[in-house]
Amino acid sequence: MNFKNPFFNLIRRSPAVRFALFFGLIALIIFGSAFIGKQTQKKPVISRITPVIGLPGSMMTIYGENFGKVKDSSYVEISGSKINEQNFSFWSDTKIQFTIPDNVSDGLVIVGNSSGRSAPAFFANENRIPVAVRPDPQTTIPVVSSITDSAQIGDIITITGKNFGTARGNSKVFFTANRDEISLDNTFENFICASENDYDYILWTDGEISVKVPDGAASGPVYVMTSKGSSEPVRTAISFPAGKKSFNNKHTFVVQITADVSTGNAANEAFITLYMPRPAESSVQPSVNLNEYYPEPLIKDDPKDIIYQKSINSITNHKQRFSQTYVISSYSMNSNIIPAKITGYADTKSVLYNAYTTPDFCIPSNNETVIELKNHIIGKEKNPYKKALLIYNYLLDNYKLESKVRTGDASVLDLPRRNSGDAYDFAIMFTALCRAAGIPAIPCSGILAESSSVTHPHWWAEIYFEKFGWFPVDPALGSGMEFTPFVPVENPRNYYFGNIDCQHIYFSRGWNQIRASLTNSKTVYLPRSYALQSIWEEASDETSSYSSLWNPPSINGIY
Repeated sequence: MNFKNPFFNLIRRSPAVRFALFFGLIALIIFGSAFIGKQTQKKPVISRITPVIGLPGSMMTIYGENFGKVKDSSYVEISGSKINEQNFSFWSDTKIQFTIPDNVSDGLVIVGNSSGRSAPAFFANENRIPVAVRPDPQTTIPVVSSITDSAQIGDIITITGKNFGTARGNSKVFFTANRDEISLDNTFENFICASENDYDYILWTDGEISVKVPDGAASGPVYVMTSKGSSEPVRTAISFPAGKKSFNNKHTFVVQITADVSTGNAANEAFITLYMPRPAESSVQPSVNLNEYYPEPLIKDDPKDIIYQKSINSITNHKQRFSQTYVISSYSMNSNIIPAKITGYADTKSVLYNAYTTPDFCIPSNNETVIELKNHIIGKEKNPYKKALLIYNYLLDNYKLESKVRTGDASVLDLPRRNSGDAYDFAIMFTALCRAAGIPAIPCSGILAESSSVTHPHWWAEIYFEKFGWFPVDPALGSGMEFTPFVPVENPRNYYFGNIDCQHIYFSRGWNQIRASLTNSKTVYLPRSYALQSIWEEASDETSSYSSLWNPPSINGIY
């Protein structure tokens, strides 16, 4: 039986059937084209935006690719808020234009479509920049004309342009931060500035900057910020031949530190000075904001301390509490290091290398006991990663960790003699042995936060590998010190050689040598405390008597 003839006869005889088939075919073609277009659509890429600093009501233009020929369901957002449909005036595959909303905040600019979200660009609301605006800001705002297009961690890149300033002062270079997820709460956490502590700034002139790619940077926009404003960002690519770190599990801590002072009668000119530690910024602790303080500090913009000074006789009822509260963002970090790619140090004359392989008051790396122990542990090993691992394993295999922190004049050099020590001894001895072995290393101190009510002082270390950056090591937790992490750690010994959880709150990265501000003053040093600094209190010579109590840092909230 031939089934085709009735079907074709029906089509031939019925105009309604022919009409339905025709429009069905058209719909199928349209649907198929849309489906194929959606499947082949690519993730948006932003090359630049203009302006980077602008006012609500003005026009913003985004340049790039893969935006789509029509807007359709694609979108643009600034600081997490999507731009309304009525604001757009132009949309093409390579260019978008829209009116900046009245309520815009400083933040990241992102273009999104069904295939994903673009890497961010940065926009600042001119009304919210706390600097004087000149009549023609384009004559003073820094302008970047070129940048080294690819580099690795620690490499020196060159930025050329104008209006950088003849001296750096407080100006900074910001790189895209290596984050698993962008932060919508604090957009500045999505960028990380070159570090003074790592000696990243090499050259600064009005038309050229030489700067090292900082630890914690990743591929993406780079911009220059001066007191006059911020340049438009220019992209650079960062590669990670020795392994790329991952930052995740962000937590925000509200941390308060206090000190109570009681005084007697004294001469009118008698006064005391307190050096209250400021939490340290780093790639794992990128945001440290001073939220509250009392009383008014003498100096509050020192990079390592908030400095208070009080006349003894001005203290009401002879008692005074000095207090400051910080909001601190902290990340867990996994190193993902490739040990075979770690090589020796090509630049042993760099400032960083010499600063962090030299002994100081805290790190006795030139002591004979340390040198003999270092030689015994590493033998003829030349690779810095293998040296550090040998030192770490030796400490954990040969010395017992004491749970109670030692007091008094206890010396870290007691560790090999007594075959036991506390977390401070383990961290400082590890740092000293690494420095003696030619590995840049710094001691770290702060607190471990187990909950809002359980904290205790703690010490660990970081070592530096070329082309990789800082590598955290916590010998005490690696040896089994009691601790309850937010995320369970299956093998602490392996984990804490190269990784760190978000519950380490840094107050010091390295030793802070403070010089007495007065002749014949009386100073107080607090050994084995949550910060590594030479002076905590200083009293003028006229001060007859007073007492102080430094309270352990407390956690007022965890988010």
